[in-house]
Amino acid sequence: MTDREGDREGDHRFSDGEGFDDAYEEFDLDPPELAVDPGKVDPIDSRVVTDTLDDQNIATDDVDATELLDVGLNYMQINRYEQATDAFERTAQFAEDERLEQEAWVNKGVAHAELEEYDAAIGAHREAINIDDSSEHAATAETNLAYALWEFGETSQALDHAERAVEIDDRFAEGWYNRAFFLSERGLAEEALHCIDNAIRLGMRNSKVLEEKAEILEELGEYDEAEEIADEAIEMRERAEQRVMEERKEMQGESLGGPQSQSQPQRGQGRQGGFDIADPGQASDRDEEDWRLE
Repeated sequence: MTDREGDREGDHRFSDGEGFDDAYEEFDLDPPELAVDPGKVDPIDSRVVTDTLDDQNIATDDVDATELLDVGLNYMQINRYEQATDAFERTAQFAEDERLEQEAWVNKGVAHAELEEYDAAIGAHREAINIDDSSEHAATAETNLAYALWEFGETSQALDHAERAVEIDDRFAEGWYNRAFFLSERGLAEEALHCIDNAIRLGMRNSKVLEEKAEILEELGEYDEAEEIADEAIEMRERAEQRVMEERKEMQGESLGGPQSQSQPQRGQGRQGGFDIADPGQASDRDEEDWRLE
């Protein structure tokens, strides 16, 4: 018998003092709602929360899916799109409300598109549409799906989904703009002009929209009006650039006077291919007299 085997059979003394007390509570750095195995946590992993926040470690009732969605949107605001996709996927996993789950899938698709992961973006938007193809978020999913399909090379399907977006919500300005873009790309300038005018009537008036309208007018041979619209777009862009410069100086402590504005993230919003994608439900609050489609 070796010395090691003898040690197993004999009694061991760990202290020459009075010994240990009875059973004691273990020491745990983790909050009680996150029963995470510390051995699985990489302290330099920026996705540690989303990697450990699953059904095995935490009960659904302990997760506020709405707050988790806001975490994803905050990641979007600082261009951390990979982390945003994780947060949105977890939101969809834990959301008990189908609307919240659908919104999470839409935002996940937007985040993937920002990463130019268009295949994943297409899948996320299809998941959103499968939940409810006529809800307030369905129009956003359809127009974002159209954009992702276009970038992925599935151009024949893009226009179909852009048209579906405005069928679901005919007050969805971004949907009208995207439809105008796809129609113009197909050489259907007259229909495109009708759509982009609807987008402008519904409040989507920025330099990008005006530039697109100017190009459509040129295709139609309306050169004078196209030049006028193009000049307006240039002026609008210059004003926007000036505002950005002023805001940067203010952030650096060189205040130029006047009230400061702070951009607040809003649920249901994201950026898709340079377009502002807004929650279509916001448009339904407008008075009937505030807009008119041709």
